[in-house]
Amino acid sequence: MINEGIRTFTANGAITNKARVKLTSASATTPTQVEEAGAGEQHIGIAEYAVGDGELVAIRLRTYPGTHEGIAADTFAVGATLYAAASGNISDTSNGTAIGIALEAATAANDLVEFIDFTVISTTAATISIADAGNFTATATVEAALQEIYQSLVSVQGFVPLSLMAFREAASMAVGNAAANGGLLASDTTPILQPINGATDGCQEIVWAASNNDPIITTIALPPDLDDSADLVLHSRIVSGGTTDAVGFTVDTWFNENDTKVSDTSQTNQTATWAEKITTIAAADVPAGAQTVTISLTPVAHTTDTMAVSAVWLEYKTKIRTS
Repeated sequence: MINEGIRTFTANGAITNKARVKLTSASATTPTQVEEAGAGEQHIGIAEYAVGDGELVAIRLRTYPGTHEGIAADTFAVGATLYAAASGNISDTSNGTAIGIALEAATAANDLVEFIDFTVISTTAATISIADAGNFTATATVEAALQEIYQSLVSVQGFVPLSLMAFREAASMAVGNAAANGGLLASDTTPILQPINGATDGCQEIVWAASNNDPIITTIALPPDLDDSADLVLHSRIVSGGTTDAVGFTVDTWFNENDTKVSDTSQTNQTATWAEKITTIAAADVPAGAQTVTISLTPVAHTTDTMAVSAVWLEYKTKIRTS
């Protein structure tokens, strides 16, 4: 057993002065071979001087008391977190686990810089880089990648489309009888379901004539990743037939069965240009364990202009699903 902090090894290839070195795999020499550590690779110590292939080299081990010197691969500031760079160098560009912290600034590549070596490998996610072989992210560290993943998993952009074809005309929340086709909307109902322009624009729209406020209604199942502690937001693309009336909806919702009606009012649009408008359903009105919702849309007063809607959808905050 060697008690000193500097130990002699055999160089496997040329080694630069102050290069980080690692043990050569399956070395059969005495002393054991070492070689320059590559990018992202941990090292056992720092070469005390330059040597050629096969020569003996003294290595200041990582466990040796005090600070170390390393070869800068690029420029960095005092206090920079350092990582393993190629050819036994050091850099502040994240690659693998952080290896130390700079006590001096590097003003140019190949500067010899004093640094404190982390003799215990970092387990802090912010100082451990990821390889990202699939090029899935532009982030460089485990912490940043985890934040990106969870931002995607726990997002306020969960999406539930509500088809215009699924809405039915209702009175007192009941669809019409069989003679009224169960409230199905068609090209001759009130409101009417029609293309914006049969010859040039097949986009479907539900249109209410001026002064018509007949409600439409639909029921959907809610997704299992719905966070019922957050707001639900109903989005709709609406347009006014002119600029006199600010058109919008009174939005009534019922969650699950035997629920008390919740009423909210959408943003309005007082132009003849299509616009996305929202209705916020407060988290306090979304019961725990909500699995279904019935939604009724009633146009606000529009005595002069028509009102139309071309799309309706729910956005919700997602949660991590459990088994």
